[in-house]
Amino acid sequence: MKNIGIIGCGKIAQTRHIPEYMDNQDSRLAAFYDVNAERARFLAKKYGGRAYGTYRELLQDKEIDAVSVCVPNELHAQISIEALKAGKDVLCEKPMAVSLTECRQMVAAARESGKCLMIGQNQRLARGHVLAKQLIERGDIGRIITFRTTFGHGGPEGWSIDPGRDTWFFDKKKAAMGAMADLGIHKTDLIQYLLGEHVAEATAVMASLDKKDGSGRLIEVDDNAICIYKMESGVVGTMTASWTYYGQEDNSTVLYGTEGIMRIYEDPEYCIKIIKPGNEVILYNVDQIQTNDKQTRSGVIDAFVECIVQGKEPPISGSSVLSAMKAVFASMESAKTGKTIRIGGGE
Repeated sequence: MKNIGIIGCGKIAQTRHIPEYMDNQDSRLAAFYDVNAERARFLAKKYGGRAYGTYRELLQDKEIDAVSVCVPNELHAQISIEALKAGKDVLCEKPMAVSLTECRQMVAAARESGKCLMIGQNQRLARGHVLAKQLIERGDIGRIITFRTTFGHGGPEGWSIDPGRDTWFFDKKKAAMGAMADLGIHKTDLIQYLLGEHVAEATAVMASLDKKDGSGRLIEVDDNAICIYKMESGVVGTMTASWTYYGQEDNSTVLYGTEGIMRIYEDPEYCIKIIKPGNEVILYNVDQIQTNDKQTRSGVIDAFVECIVQGKEPPISGSSVLSAMKAVFASMESAKTGKTIRIGGGE
């Protein structure tokens, strides 16, 4: 049984981390910290364990085995690194950090401490994506030529634990980036997972087109990010992240191959639809992607607990997410300079 600490008790912690730890027989919620001290005390009373006055006080408790880091983006690296140095295994929410330097420092801290660092890129664990990867590797649509992958919804202001236009997601200091950090990192990481290769070049437009903050001004972070990715093999496609899809959420990926088209999480009934030449259609129905309005078990917490109980490498390690973060930061540079940015290999 592993004693778990929750650092940051907002919406993602309450919607995903806490319920999934509660359902896992190898974990026990033992510690809570939040800048809103009353929120941490409420959760400690509700689920058991203790509320701490600071996150450092929590990290000093030798009875705590692991922590979930669910704070605003700007603090991911700082708290994760301190936790690793304190001997805690760490599950950090996405995006991994707000600079490539910070990402590398997190990976180095995990390596030096010998502790687990896992990042909450849950799309790799969605059953439809796992099956899609198997079908791609089997050659069901031949060689991939192009793709488009999209994640868009109406924005985080209704999702935040403190809803409204003053949400930290719209604060450039706390969030660093907007839809790209919230949604784009998911689809960037996913396309690399599905294709089994890294983004080699990024050309991007990132802009604030519609979202306004509490004062009525356009937010300083992007509410839309549209990227053209060229993969290492030469496969080319688009990645779109948006907070301005004011209707049905879109969390789909389409792959165009030499022997057919694969549509993933695009149909409300079938998670995968393959259209072969001659219009032969092959359907798969293993699950449906979770949405903000319909949360399902992510698999992230179970995978994290399994890795720390068994002492094995996490399936979504910090080092494995570095390449996706490189693509995100390259896209930010491209949007700023108007140039295509090549992405180097290695850590």
